[in-house]
Amino acid sequence: MARGRLIALEGIDGCGKSTQARILSERLGAVSTFEPGATPLGSSLRALLLDRGSAPVSDRAEALLMAADRAQHVAEVIEPALDAGRWVVTDRFAASTLAYQGFGRGLDRATLETLVLWATGGLRPDLTVLFDLPVEVAAARRNGGALDRMEAEGVAFAQRVADGFLALAGEGRDPWLVLDATEPVDLIAATVWDAIAVLAGPSGTGGVDGIGGADGIGGADGAGGIGGRAQ
Repeated sequence: MARGRLIALEGIDGCGKSTQARILSERLGAVSTFEPGATPLGSSLRALLLDRGSAPVSDRAEALLMAADRAQHVAEVIEPALDAGRWVVTDRFAASTLAYQGFGRGLDRATLETLVLWATGGLRPDLTVLFDLPVEVAAARRNGGALDRMEAEGVAFAQRVADGFLALAGEGRDPWLVLDATEPVDLIAATVWDAIAVLAGPSGTGGVDGIGGADGIGGADGAGGIGGRAQ
C-alpha cells in the first residue's frame, strides 16, 4: 500500500485556511485534522495555550506546549493515517511554530527547528499551502468575534507572524504554494486542487483516485506551481 501524503495549510488567524482545509479534505476524502488540540491530550494543551483565562505562559513554555501537542498529533493521528495510505490535510503544522514562536515571539530559530524536528520525528509536509492575507483584512474578518490569546496579541505581532510565513515559504526548503487569500473562496480552492493534482502525479498515481495530473511541477495555468506563488 502506498503511503499517504501530508498537506499542511498555514497562515495568520482569519486567513481562511480552515475553510480551505474543509473543502480540500472533503474533495480528497482525506483525514482532516488541526493544531493545536486534535487529540485528547492536545485538547487540554490547547486550553492552556489559547484560553485567555488560563495561567500566563512564558514564550519558551508556549513553544514546548506546542511541540507536545504536535508530537501527540503525529503519533496518534497523522502517522497512522499516512501508514494506512490515507492523505492527511492539517490546519497548521510545523511552520506555525517557526512563524508564531520564532518570528512572532522572537525565539531562536535554530532551537525551534530542532524542537520541531524532534517533535515530528522528522515528518515534513509533502506540500505546505500558505494563505497570504494582509493583517488588517484578517482583523476585519474577525471583528466582533471572541479573540483567543494569540489573536489578542495585536497587529504588530500578527504582522511579524505573517512576514515569517512568507520568509519560510521563500526559503525553498520544502514544497510551498503561496496564495492570495483575498481571492474568492472558490477560486482559491480550485488553485489548491491544481497543486494537489501536480503532487498526485499523472492519473492520480499519488494514491488519490480521480485526480488528473497536471503536466510538470509548474502546475495548471495560474496555479503558481508548487514552490511558487499564485497571483
